[in-house]
Amino acid sequence: NHIIHNGGLYKRPFNEAFEETPMLVAVLTYVGYGVLTLFGYLRDFMRQWKIEKCQNATEREEQKDFVPLYQDFENFYNRNLYMRIRDSWNRPICSVPGAKVDMMERVSHDYNWTFTYTGRVIKDIINMGSYNYLGFAQKTGPCQEAAAKVLSQYGAGVCSTRQEMGNLDKHEELEKLVARFLGVESAMAYGMGFATNSMNIPALVGKGCLILSDELNHASLVLGARLSGATIRIFKHNNMQSLEKLLKDAIVHGQPRTRRPWKKILILVEGIYSMEGSIVRLPEVIALKKKYKSYLYLDEAHSIGALGPSGRGVVDYFGLNPEDVDVMMGTFTKSFGAAGGYIGGKKELIDYLRTYSHSAAYATSMSPPVVEQIITSVKCIMGEDGTTIGEARVQQLAENTRYFRRRLKEMGFIIYGNEDSPVVPLMLYMPAKIGAFGREMLKRNIGVVVVGFPATPIIESRARFCLSAAHTKEMLDTALKEINEVGDLLQLKYSRRRLVPLLDRPFDETTYEETED
Repeated sequence: NHIIHNGGLYKRPFNEAFEETPMLVAVLTYVGYGVLTLFGYLRDFMRQWKIEKCQNATEREEQKDFVPLYQDFENFYNRNLYMRIRDSWNRPICSVPGAKVDMMERVSHDYNWTFTYTGRVIKDIINMGSYNYLGFAQKTGPCQEAAAKVLSQYGAGVCSTRQEMGNLDKHEELEKLVARFLGVESAMAYGMGFATNSMNIPALVGKGCLILSDELNHASLVLGARLSGATIRIFKHNNMQSLEKLLKDAIVHGQPRTRRPWKKILILVEGIYSMEGSIVRLPEVIALKKKYKSYLYLDEAHSIGALGPSGRGVVDYFGLNPEDVDVMMGTFTKSFGAAGGYIGGKKELIDYLRTYSHSAAYATSMSPPVVEQIITSVKCIMGEDGTTIGEARVQQLAENTRYFRRRLKEMGFIIYGNEDSPVVPLMLYMPAKIGAFGREMLKRNIGVVVVGFPATPIIESRARFCLSAAHTKEMLDTALKEINEVGDLLQLKYSRRRLVPLLDRPFDETTYEETED
């Protein structure tokens, strides 16, 4: 458990835990995947000889001499491993994704190749999977009323880009509000969070530039970096020594072969990493950025609204100056219960992106009701609606996060990430336990997200809980009780470091007791 103060860079304790995988668990996980792979090859052999019915997509016999359009071997994992537990994903819900959801029941009679809906709806499932951090995913309340009013006035669609006939007064209002909320000179909003990264990074860097990217960055950052044509180098996750070494090498050696200096060096990091639950070491990143005269691109998709005393993200959490971050990116899809993304920064940067960003030039403008949902929720967080509801939600999320994480650690689960991160990964490891955990939790009316390879390393499968301000203590206690039961049933309590449950312990302190393995 790393507790870092680092020479006064941090104004608060920074507690992050990544407990090592027990050796026996790692060996058994590899054995499990080995057995599944062997049976996969056996089943492929049986399919080839028509002993078992072949359900997967294959090329017709007359196409065999053509250049292959479909690489059959590439689909081995999906066909033989993922398909066995496919029922744990893509479950259709039929309600607002709030603290509780309604889910359509489905069954499969061919081992998850196809699904049939029974017509039954499973009611009031506690939702531990949606990114509804501040509970703004609602069908009643001020946000919904404001969005409905704007829908009746503006309609649902804009049918044009911002540069043509799609620039509404609502868009201008949103961007001024977001800039004020972030504490930056200017901001621009986009209709899609993923495209905010993938379409804007190529506008900022190109050939002759260097991108230094965290190894666990989101796919949208990875795609944007690749599309830019810049040279990409990867540093170890949240490892400042690794980042500094790359920065030093970049400045000393310059570009390959020519040894010319790099035109720009751009550091790509996220606020909260959505699979690890870790928070970026932003004070150290900013110190390195200033020392080596590089640029910083911060993706706050999961941290905006969810971190900081006033919900202004990881910059607010560490008490830093927003001007120290060159490009502040975030999404409206999580804490604000809407859709789209934004980029904030200096006015010159935003004016440049308005002209050269593909998202600005070619993408249809944001839907007016969605814009109004964001405006209303941001004003609520800032307290500009005349209430303290927004502030209370930010505080409630922080309390829920610490309580839930502490209780899970007391039970003996291996929990990854920062103690203040509302993304809570619970390690499952073995492939058979991925599907089993998802199914057992659903039986107990708890909706969870389970994650495996290739989204995580092959031996680090996990369940990922996302806390919300909408969760009451009763809901969390119910979920914790069921998680404890399933943990005992599936033998998931791998942790060697057990938290000692002290009734009189202050809410924000943790005590570890080493237990013998």
